[in-house]
Amino acid sequence: MQKKNKVSKLVLTIIILLIGLIANFPFIFMISSSFKVSGEVMKFPWKLISDNPTLMNFKALFTNGIYNFQKWYLNTIVMTGLTILIKIFFVSFTAYGFAKIKFKGKDIIFLILLSAMMIPSDIMIIPRYMIFKNLNILDTMWALILPSCVDVYFVFLLRQSFISIPDSISEAAKIDGCDHFRIYWRIIFPLAKPAIATMALFSFTWSWNDYMGPYLYISTMDKQMLSVGVKLFSSGMIQDYGTQMAAATVVLLPILIAFLFCQKFFIEGVTSSAVKG
Repeated sequence: MQKKNKVSKLVLTIIILLIGLIANFPFIFMISSSFKVSGEVMKFPWKLISDNPTLMNFKALFTNGIYNFQKWYLNTIVMTGLTILIKIFFVSFTAYGFAKIKFKGKDIIFLILLSAMMIPSDIMIIPRYMIFKNLNILDTMWALILPSCVDVYFVFLLRQSFISIPDSISEAAKIDGCDHFRIYWRIIFPLAKPAIATMALFSFTWSWNDYMGPYLYISTMDKQMLSVGVKLFSSGMIQDYGTQMAAATVVLLPILIAFLFCQKFFIEGVTSSAVKG
């Protein structure tokens, strides 16, 4: 019986490994191809490691005279960083208001806010374009930052996290003379780190990979973002697959690093909130 269990576990492990390799093959293919010259990328039989690996594809990204890849990279870093910082403050402070502050009509206002999630984002493209044009922020990264900072889904997520924190902690802080902002910043915000880190990770991924926004609202090439910039590598008459794979690898690297640092917050709960006597 024990032998059958061991055999079944071994077979199941092998099957899972095979499925994992198949699922991750595009990623492995991208990494491998980024170190090959363009002619070897589609060569048959395919090799995981090239006989003559090269870094020329990565060098070509930042030294070619056609595309300003380093400028796109810097633009995307600045845009994503500002989006996350502004979004964390506005979304978390809004969630704190709905979770911890009592005011008339709070539930109705929150319900109206949630109903905005039912509006398809595609029908907002033209109204947003007209608003950005009137505000003179077209062709700037603010046209990408401002819409991303208003996220009803994460207001709901953080509100639920803040509600799980005992009110007795906030009441004790009020007795000690703390106002709402100090309670939010000194008590509620630190206790909700797992939810806030989750929001930051998802926001980083969505802003970093956003293609539609830069494509619609930014027209100057030097102000463009990576998502649109990488697409330009496949729009020429000659397909340089090695450079395309190198560009995709460099774009994906920050997302992998962010996930490695934030993955623990997916399984952490707000278990440290308690009243110490």
